[in-house]
Amino acid sequence: MKKLVLFGAGKIGRSFIGQLFAQSGYEVVFIDIDEKVINELNSKKQYKVVIKSNGPDRTILVQHVRGVQGTHKDKVVSELVSCDIAAVSVGQRGLTAITPVLAKAITKRKNNALQPLDIIIAENMRNADEFILNSMNQYVQEDFPLKDWVGLVETSIGKMVPIMPEDEVQNDPLLVYAEPYNTLIVDGNAFKNSIPDVKGLAPKDNIKAWVDRKSYIHNFGHAAVAYAGYAYHSFQKYIYEALENPAVKSFAIKAMNQSAAILRAKYPEEFSEKDLEEHINDLIARFENKALKDTIYRVGCDLKRKLSSSDRIISPMLDGLYFDLPVDYIMLVFAFGFCFEAKDEQGKRLISDEDFSKLLQEKGIKNTLKKVLMLDAKEIMDSIAVVSFKAI
Repeated sequence: MKKLVLFGAGKIGRSFIGQLFAQSGYEVVFIDIDEKVINELNSKKQYKVVIKSNGPDRTILVQHVRGVQGTHKDKVVSELVSCDIAAVSVGQRGLTAITPVLAKAITKRKNNALQPLDIIIAENMRNADEFILNSMNQYVQEDFPLKDWVGLVETSIGKMVPIMPEDEVQNDPLLVYAEPYNTLIVDGNAFKNSIPDVKGLAPKDNIKAWVDRKSYIHNFGHAAVAYAGYAYHSFQKYIYEALENPAVKSFAIKAMNQSAAILRAKYPEEFSEKDLEEHINDLIARFENKALKDTIYRVGCDLKRKLSSSDRIISPMLDGLYFDLPVDYIMLVFAFGFCFEAKDEQGKRLISDEDFSKLLQEKGIKNTLKKVLMLDAKEIMDSIAVVSFKAI
């Protein structure tokens, strides 16, 4: 069998990347530091993915899997030297930890005259390929032709993973819930070897456009629902509950359409109005999936990041101003974000969100925009301030 080495046996790793490759005939070797999960993988050699939607549950049995402890670095390197392809789903901090073993394995592959190593980067992270390349460069000789021996394949991860009951997790540590969506968008130009024949893999020529689509429509739309939903009914818990309010749903769709128009202006050759309209309708239907049990708190919290200058709201806003397109609904989403104070099930806010609100109260909106969100353009600050004041 062909072999995929997958760093990260978490929910996305098991329910998405591992599932796709295993069902396409690959052996999947998970690398993780969670000893319990690794032991379970090696004991059972399979796990279940339960597809959750508004209809009946469906169970997928994922087979031909095993695990290797991430701390056993020599074993990890050995698996990487002999694999057909690798993937990572570990988060930015995790990437820094695994780049030394990746660099060592790639060096060995070159020394043994093997094929270059393609690595699918299953992270929602801008310029993840550059981050990994720069990190790996620290662990190879100065003249090592790293770019020739590694294909760093960026992705756009749109899959949402439902929250699992704790008793289910305790009963079966490998069991994972997933929504029906199963398309993995990848950079088709980044592979050094042939693109793997895996069902659900969707290679694109302009991956930056598709990464922006995820941010400008999916992530932005999520924020629009969470922030507007909280503004209308601060007591509601779930995203699907917010969308049961026609005013919130209508507002979110209008805001997403506004961001979509900006995306089309930025990438006129990549997206049509019809494509993005269908995408928005599909996303709203997925957000309404009650089985996801996605909370307004989870979707909206971490304000310093989600309201920052390079994230899901400000990025399309800045592009909209550049293309001289309407951004009033986008600004309102931003304004609602400043009012967001949702709490988790224990009645607590994220500590950084409490600090954000405190700074906003003490220093005012313009100082918060400048010092925390790094927005220095006076025209933008004035525009946002006016809309925010009206919303508040």
